[in-house]
Amino acid sequence: MMKPKDYINQRLEKIEQWAGKIQFSRRSIKDYLFILAGSLVQALAMRLFLVPANLVSGGISGASQIINYFTGWPIGLMVLIGNIPLFILGWRFLGGAKFALRTAFAIVSFSFLTDLLVFFIPASGVSGDNVLNSLYGGIMLGVGLGLVYRGQGTSGGSDILGRILNFRLGISISQAYLITDSLVVLMGGFTFSWEKALYGLVVIYVSGLAAEAASEGSSIFRTAIIISADADAVAEKIMTGLERGVTKLVGTGAYTGEERAVLYCVVTRSEVNQLKEMVKDTDPRAFMVIGSAHEALGEGFRPLTRS
Repeated sequence: MMKPKDYINQRLEKIEQWAGKIQFSRRSIKDYLFILAGSLVQALAMRLFLVPANLVSGGISGASQIINYFTGWPIGLMVLIGNIPLFILGWRFLGGAKFALRTAFAIVSFSFLTDLLVFFIPASGVSGDNVLNSLYGGIMLGVGLGLVYRGQGTSGGSDILGRILNFRLGISISQAYLITDSLVVLMGGFTFSWEKALYGLVVIYVSGLAAEAASEGSSIFRTAIIISADADAVAEKIMTGLERGVTKLVGTGAYTGEERAVLYCVVTRSEVNQLKEMVKDTDPRAFMVIGSAHEALGEGFRPLTRS
């Protein structure tokens, strides 16, 4: 006969397990919504700017544009077919079934939406200016990629091939992307024109910047390392004036051999000037280095709910 106390504890444990599953389910739904939104933005970039201007952005989508130019086959369908062998080949390098499932969802969503939008967007796009098409197309393509990354997925194509080249040949991920995308842009130069190929390089560069900003956030945070003979007073000034946490480290001067306290703190971009003034007023002879941070998680910033 189970005691009432043990029965209640057992029920509470089951409730906690169900709560954990619900929380995971909500996170999964949020991830898939990010991926779906990112796929839609990428498809819009293709149909509004890149495809009408014959601008090849690299990867499977760029190769599909070239195939479409010669055969008329749907670009989205070519993207899906081109990703299937890469997806199978790269399954073991994708980080598990969870990661692979999101990548498959991103590929299918982008392929379907790219072909669906043909019926709603004019074939001429919105602009005949290659500069505008490369800039806006690159920005939208990058934002879409960033949203997919935030949903813990990848866009397939160059991402998968880049990982395979990195694993098999030891090529860095950035170099692998450069190799794969450059080959597609080179084919685009032979197919369309070398001027279009140059604009394609602009698309790749702009989309990379936009993807980084959308997935990791812009560099609005600053890290500060402060070496001061009056470290306690400087730390107190920062904690009371800016209400920011300060970490005190111990450092040793290589030349003098003297031990000095080293302060480390994170502030927003708008608080940098205030920080400088506080340090200068407290210890004018202090040494300070200010760097950039993409993201700050924890107390005083965005909660560290998940990586």
